[in-house]
Amino acid sequence: MDFALSEEQRAWKDAATRFAREQLLDDLDLPGRDERREFWREGWERCARFGIQGLPVPEAYGGRGKDLPVTIAAMEGLGYACPDNGLIFAMNASLWTVSIPILLHGTEDQRRRFLPGLCDGSIVGANGASEPEAGSDIFSMRSTAEKSADGWVLNGRKTWVTSGPVADLFVCYASTAPERGVMGISAFIVPKETAGFRVVREIPKMGVRTVPMGELAFEDCRLPHDALLGREGRGAEVFNASMEWERGSILAGALGTMTRQLERCVEHARKRKQFGRPIGKFQAVAHRIVEMKLRLETCRPLVYRIGWLKAQGKDATMEAALAKLHVSDCFVKNGLDAVQVFGASGFVAETGIERDLRDGVGSLIYSGTNDIQRNIIARELGL
Repeated sequence: MDFALSEEQRAWKDAATRFAREQLLDDLDLPGRDERREFWREGWERCARFGIQGLPVPEAYGGRGKDLPVTIAAMEGLGYACPDNGLIFAMNASLWTVSIPILLHGTEDQRRRFLPGLCDGSIVGANGASEPEAGSDIFSMRSTAEKSADGWVLNGRKTWVTSGPVADLFVCYASTAPERGVMGISAFIVPKETAGFRVVREIPKMGVRTVPMGELAFEDCRLPHDALLGREGRGAEVFNASMEWERGSILAGALGTMTRQLERCVEHARKRKQFGRPIGKFQAVAHRIVEMKLRLETCRPLVYRIGWLKAQGKDATMEAALAKLHVSDCFVKNGLDAVQVFGASGFVAETGIERDLRDGVGSLIYSGTNDIQRNIIARELGL
């Protein structure tokens, strides 16, 4: 397998980098959107006009019809030039947990109703799966959906919902047959204006502050029959498929961020002088930067391998878990090393160095904690 970028991948990566430099640097630094914990809807719409949210969606549904390797390359370019990790995270969450499930499991009517808006930026998507007592043990969820004469009635709570307070459309999971356990879980498409549905609260968090996290409530929430996504009782299949795509691809932007961190550290180590010479001449500093480079170079092939496998129509369950586990771990370690290379100026907010570290910590948890990834890998190994 040759993971050198193709001409098309390189073109999209370079175009995404130029686009981000020209249009995605507004008002992030102090006292900007990160400090205000503010979602940038205009930035979301700019990305949609560029084509990010619709890259892997067929043109028939408003997308660009590109494969996953191209999408990963574009996300890496975006992460390199756009320091707003929250905006990039929001786009990834919407793409992999809403657009892709609708594309893969939705009816033709559902695809034509929802995908064009998800691609053109008029719809922000969010995923409602986790609950207060069902996070890592996701299929122990207590939310229920009962059949009614005119559709379904949902009751329950969802939490840790990325983009929840600003989303327009939700893919949510509930038990339609509790006695059947995991085989009784079903998936539903829930527009925000649905009666009986509401966002309960916004949840402040450590990093990726420019995408809000929320808690959802379903209180006799009434949905039509055609809100069911996929087959009844096959919600686990929908969820697992979306997680495979998300785990393998959501950290493509982190590759770009890690590249930017490395370049900034090299530049700083060359220019910053202490004890009469550049700090890069001190082995402690130089070796720390070498470790950053090593981590980046071991991360990139893991992510691009996911793109290659999915483009070949192959399963990537274990490979996605491996990529999520390794890249997130390296993302945090590189962020910490960057802070240490910059010293006090890396610790304070005005340089943006500490923001990347805060944003990186979340990657250890979202899309399944790294301990869950280890469980998945062990299971795939037959342990």
